[in-house]
Amino acid sequence: YDGRFRGPVTMRQGLAQSLNVPSVKTLYLAGVSDTLDLAEKMGITTLQDRSRFGLSLVLGGAEVKPVDLVSAYGVFANDGVKNPWHFIKKIESADGTVLEDNSASDPKRVLDSQIARLVSDVLSDNSARAPVFGYSSSLYFPGKSIAAKTGTTQENRDAWVIGYSPSIAAGVWVGNNRQESMTEKGAGISAAGPMWHEFMAKA
Repeated sequence: YDGRFRGPVTMRQGLAQSLNVPSVKTLYLAGVSDTLDLAEKMGITTLQDRSRFGLSLVLGGAEVKPVDLVSAYGVFANDGVKNPWHFIKKIESADGTVLEDNSASDPKRVLDSQIARLVSDVLSDNSARAPVFGYSSSLYFPGKSIAAKTGTTQENRDAWVIGYSPSIAAGVWVGNNRQESMTEKGAGISAAGPMWHEFMAKA
């Protein structure tokens, strides 16, 4: 992403610093098909035409709905258990009559809890991400363990920050509706980070 080649790095450094080459190599080792299977189990619904996807998948090579991505990160927050999401949980009339109720949950374990905890540990490791994002970036909350991941697509068309605590997962997408590039400063951390940080701090 930044044109630098760092040589060998740990998996923790690669993920925390959003390094592209280790991400592509990890997908190669995990296998595209198995990775797509897991992504769907975690809540990503837009990956049906598997012939379209290759190793660029980890670099934004697929369209993903923000609500799906936040839901998938919620699996990490929930120790590997996926809960269905609803835009409207429950509607009651003034007299207490239930007009709509989607609150019945059907949780499913889709990831081993220790794997979910390891990912959360990496994504909340401020020291591991500091070489790229700095020690006081919008991903950092002093005294709190908040996990976060940035994303920036080709030519700064899309900028993401998705993150979570044990009680909330939230995501911010920034971009132009016509898929035009943003400025050179339109990376995930600078474009979406401040808005995400402000929301998470209040939440």
